Amino acid sequence: MKRREFIEKTGLVALSATAISACGSESGNATPDAKTEGCEPAKPIKWSMVTTWPKNFPVLGTGAEFLAEQINAMSGGRLQVSVYAAGEKVPALEVFDFVSKGGAEMGHGSAYYWKGKSKTFQFFSTVPFGMNQLEMDAWIRHGGGQALWDEAYQPFGVQSFPAGNTTVQMAGWFNKEVNTLEDLKGLKMRIPGLGGEVMRRVGVEAQNIPGGDLYTAMDSGRIDATEWVGPYNDLAFGFHKIGKYYYYPGWHEPGTILEGLVNKDAFAALPTDLQAIVKAACTVANAHMATEFMAKNNEALKVLVEEHGVELRRLPEDVLSELKSISEEVVRELAEQDAFSTKVYESYRQFHNNAKAWSDVSERAYLNIR
Repeated sequence: MKRREFIEKTGLVALSATAISACGSESGNATPDAKTEGCEPAKPIKWSMVTTWPKNFPVLGTGAEFLAEQINAMSGGRLQVSVYAAGEKVPALEVFDFVSKGGAEMGHGSAYYWKGKSKTFQFFSTVPFGMNQLEMDAWIRHGGGQALWDEAYQPFGVQSFPAGNTTVQMAGWFNKEVNTLEDLKGLKMRIPGLGGEVMRRVGVEAQNIPGGDLYTAMDSGRIDATEWVGPYNDLAFGFHKIGKYYYYPGWHEPGTILEGLVNKDAFAALPTDLQAIVKAACTVANAHMATEFMAKNNEALKVLVEEHGVELRRLPEDVLSELKSISEEVVRELAEQDAFSTKVYESYRQFHNNAKAWSDVSERAYLNIR
């Protein structure tokens, strides 16, 4: 073979290989935006995300939308996620089952909504008098929490990543004053998770009502009190129109994780770079939501107090002390239900204790002097 002919043929082979690589497949490493003559662009992967939040609900609902937008943008449109509010595809409290069964590839909610599957799930949402947002994030990412969370969800064919946080909440809106623990007895209150169990033990009729139904429930007298999130969301719902007293601190939810719930089979079917993008987008959404709550709650609290005359009340110290003792009892009982719950509890407890020791000489010490 002549030298010129050899060079021409090998050049054609190389060019063909380059073209094939540029066409690529969704599972390959081709640049997603490459446009090569004669190539069909890879079809985007389309996912659905169902949520527990009302449509366009501030921070929570819009936070789920933000997560989807981040996935769409980071993937260059290769993975496109459509968001469905509570009730559009499935009721709010059925999101976990829907994603588990493959009805949607993603969900957005909080683990304590699915405690009917396993009470242990609540450790991955929030614990009364437990860790705050920063501490929870640290435990999940660096303290073994994520591996335990994966293990908890494994039988259901799903996995989750932190994709938002409410930060410290308010104790709630009440239509009667709370001066002693006796004042809570017989109260009908919307309060989910472990906080709800604590309230049951002091005589409260605790209920788990989806956010979209709360105003009507309280306005109609179905409930006498409700906790939701904080000033910004509470102002949006108009709770100041129907609740007499606004109590703090939010002992029951000091830093509630909102999760990016993913169907494991759908996740495993993604190319590795898209898997990384889903995780990264959840991380971005987690920080975005927490900081948005901080900014918006600042503004909303001022509006509630100065423009609507809302009366802020701190729960009495003896009430908080009793609630803390009962909370510790509830969490210990949860830990004793099986070996896995004990393992999760021990991991959580050890990290919490270490975090408290550090917080006492850092965050808490600073907040007390500023």
